[in-house]
Amino acid sequence: AQMAAVAAAVPSTAAAESAPTGEEQRAAAETTVDRNLLNVVFRSMKRTSDLFHAEYAAFPVVDETSAELTKAVKRRQEYGQVIRAAAAAKKAREDEMLALPSTNTSYTGGQVLNGPGGAKLAITGGVGGGAAGEGKRGEILTMLPTGARQKGEDNTTRALLPSKAPMMVKPQWHAPWKLYRVISGHTGWVRAVDVEPENQWFASGGGDRIIKIWDLATGKLKLSLTGHISAVRAVKISNRHPFLFSGGEDKQVKCWDLEYNKVIRHYHGHLSAVQAIDYHPTLDVLVTAARDSTARVWDMRTKAQIHCLGGHTNTVADVICQAADPQVITASHDSTIRLWDLAAGRSMCSLTHHKKSVRALALHPSLYMFASASPDNIKQWKCPNGEFMQNLPGHNAIINALACNQDGVLVSGGDNGSMRFWDWKSGFCFQQEQVKPQPGSIDSEAGIYAMTFDKTGLRLITAEADKTIKMYKEDDTATEESHPIVWRPEIVKRKQY
Repeated sequence: AQMAAVAAAVPSTAAAESAPTGEEQRAAAETTVDRNLLNVVFRSMKRTSDLFHAEYAAFPVVDETSAELTKAVKRRQEYGQVIRAAAAAKKAREDEMLALPSTNTSYTGGQVLNGPGGAKLAITGGVGGGAAGEGKRGEILTMLPTGARQKGEDNTTRALLPSKAPMMVKPQWHAPWKLYRVISGHTGWVRAVDVEPENQWFASGGGDRIIKIWDLATGKLKLSLTGHISAVRAVKISNRHPFLFSGGEDKQVKCWDLEYNKVIRHYHGHLSAVQAIDYHPTLDVLVTAARDSTARVWDMRTKAQIHCLGGHTNTVADVICQAADPQVITASHDSTIRLWDLAAGRSMCSLTHHKKSVRALALHPSLYMFASASPDNIKQWKCPNGEFMQNLPGHNAIINALACNQDGVLVSGGDNGSMRFWDWKSGFCFQQEQVKPQPGSIDSEAGIYAMTFDKTGLRLITAEADKTIKMYKEDDTATEESHPIVWRPEIVKRKQY
């Protein structure tokens, strides 16, 4: 029993001897803390180095071999046929030159031979029995046309020039236009005007809420149509129906039957003032534009809304329709023009070239083009994709109206009473007019709000802020000698902004 007790006591003594003291435990703990702290510090330093030391904006180093291989693959893929054709043509040319008859096997630089087709060829390499020019009969000669050096220099000079020199089209001569009639009758600003298809009369609408019918030949009032409860902003006469469409600031779109002179339909849906109206030339469809930033497409007969063309972010100021795509074009105060797919009811593209509100559009009667007017510029566009053609700068005013006739005369009317007459093809302004307000009205009431040509294109009718309608015609006594074109072509190409 005593021996067992001693044996049991021995391991406990060894364990007591091997157990760490308090100081050792404290040192071990400090070592562990130091190691953990170093790990944290080094990890933080590594993150900092990864974030700030590496230049992420710099491109990686390009492997030249890989880059050349990639270029070679792209060349073969895209231009393989051209490369093979060029190689075949080069080989045929070399074979043809080797087959040339020769009486002398020793040539010196600068000698000239007659090549195929009578071309002069200069020999720049040596073939034959000289020590310096020793070679074999089958070697390929480096043969250049005698004018090669000059041609290279010409190419260098040509590369410094613009690839396409600006072409200034000489404007066509147009007779100047003159005022020949002033019609008074409205008691408010005249905001809209349109001519009927038989060219017998025209209609106008204004701030006095009345639509008036005027005789085109005499300028006398024939009829007044009342029904709108606010200013009439748009008037349009159909070419295929005895209908007159009107829209106003009372949000109403009315269809007038000209056989009974009564309103037969209302098109309800606009949430704000109607700004413009146009009808489709071949379909029984009416398109209206309003301050609610939409253009709405209506079925003439059933009064049902077919589409609500949404996408503009401000007032839609003008709308025009044509039979070919794009069938509907709208201009807005958000500085954009949109071309619409009438079948789908959505925008085909948006033209953002203008920097200010676009208030007027005009279709060319025969060309597949249209023009848009903004205070920054008048721009011409090509359908169907709205390709920009040219600027017509110089009319520095808020342009409310555009009109174009068959002779290529484009007229723009400004908010300050200024008118500009342009040659469509060249964009040359051949006449400038400043309208005079009616006696009794103030100078600020000289604005032009709407204009249209009659069906012959020989009479221009303008609706103005002095409550009058003015009519213009070409000066029959003018000739190219009495009124020459003052045309100075610009040396520098115009800015395309």
